[in-house]
Amino acid sequence: MEKFLQDLFKGQSYDEKNFFLIAGPCVIESEELLSEVAEKVKAICTNLGIPYIFKSSYRKANRTSASSFTGLGDELGLDLLHKTGQRFQLPTTTDIHAHDEAAPAAKFADVLQIPAFLCRQTDLLISAAETGKIINVKKGQFLSGPAMKFAVEKIRQAGNDKIILTERGTTFGYQDLVVDYRNIPWMKEHGVPVVMDCTHSLQQPNQTSGVTGGNPQLIGTIAKAALAAGADGLFIETHPNPAVAKSDGANMLKLDLLENLLTTLVKLRKAL
Repeated sequence: MEKFLQDLFKGQSYDEKNFFLIAGPCVIESEELLSEVAEKVKAICTNLGIPYIFKSSYRKANRTSASSFTGLGDELGLDLLHKTGQRFQLPTTTDIHAHDEAAPAAKFADVLQIPAFLCRQTDLLISAAETGKIINVKKGQFLSGPAMKFAVEKIRQAGNDKIILTERGTTFGYQDLVVDYRNIPWMKEHGVPVVMDCTHSLQQPNQTSGVTGGNPQLIGTIAKAALAAGADGLFIETHPNPAVAKSDGANMLKLDLLENLLTTLVKLRKAL
């Protein structure tokens, strides 16, 4: 495990041979939701020896419909994220969408996540890099793994070598995504840890209803294949009741199903 990840997880007890997990509800809906998910996922990860980063977005900038929920407000959202991390002694991550969001978000989060649609935005990558935080760049749905070397170069040239790349599927037609698992070893060739986003890769975007669809029943399949392909970490958005979630409910994993899935994945990792 890279030194910057060891430093990130220094307060946790875990099996160094395990994958690490990035998980939480898609968007910050309430303090109660964050606390429920963080508490339950931390307990599961502690029991299974999985190092854990809590994830939730303080703002959702990429929505299908203008009527979709975008957040509780930046200040409140970031404060709730920070409070959750402090309360449960967990590192946290959240998306940023523009260069002027980097510095403010860096005061509250340990890892800054660059959304897939924005992975080519030079000013965003440089501003994120200059915070000194760990930067997790999601591979664009329109890019290959080898092409992500340019995102890595931009961050490194800005003086930051704490980089994670995340695979989240490739556009297939207008309303679907497919996962090309070759991208996992290809992106690892850039000398960075690689994560598989097991939930966003199952989205079915651009639905005429104005709400993105998904195939959450395949989350386990995506996760197992990713570990077999060499993924260092897994990204799984989870919610106690995805049916009423304010964002990405169609592809999030029901919180009650997470423990059994992670138990299986830990066994698989050991076998590999």
